[in-house]
Amino acid sequence: MRVVNIVTRCLLSVFSIAYPLLWWLSPEMDWLTYMPFGLAFLWFFQGMQAVGFQRFFAFFMSIMLGVVGISRGLDWMYWYPVAINVFMLIIFGGSLWAKQTIIEKFARLQDPDLPAEAIAYTRKVTQVWCAIFIFNIVVTVSLIYFNRLDAWALYTGVIAYIIMAIVMVGEWLIRPKHNRTF
Repeated sequence: MRVVNIVTRCLLSVFSIAYPLLWWLSPEMDWLTYMPFGLAFLWFFQGMQAVGFQRFFAFFMSIMLGVVGISRGLDWMYWYPVAINVFMLIIFGGSLWAKQTIIEKFARLQDPDLPAEAIAYTRKVTQVWCAIFIFNIVVTVSLIYFNRLDAWALYTGVIAYIIMAIVMVGEWLIRPKHNRTF
């Protein structure tokens, strides 16, 4: 069952990343009408394995995508990247009010005994990720509102991931400098 969960997550990731570009590059969109059903199935299956808020979100996404597919209201698919960023913002932002931020939990996988300075650093990294998700939401909603769908596809399918990669690499390069002070 674990392999199936990994495959489901990988497929969700690949299709979630690829679909804005497929949407943009496809001269005929008939085959795209099936994509909401495939994503709805993957989200439903993910929901069966998840717990708590992640389960709720997975079922919500499954229902939303099912309705999009049945209604053939494919314009709603433009909001899919917004929903993903809102979900990530809720997870990361919500952890700022918890005892441990999500980044601190990841850091504790490598070092269970984090000093106070490291905990403060992980909180700042979590805040940076929240800012990235807010930025992605604002840009994506603006592109949808102004009907800049080519720019929407380019941003949600390429630029947003480049920004996130830059943040990940930047944090990875900065982290050793902070570790010296702990």
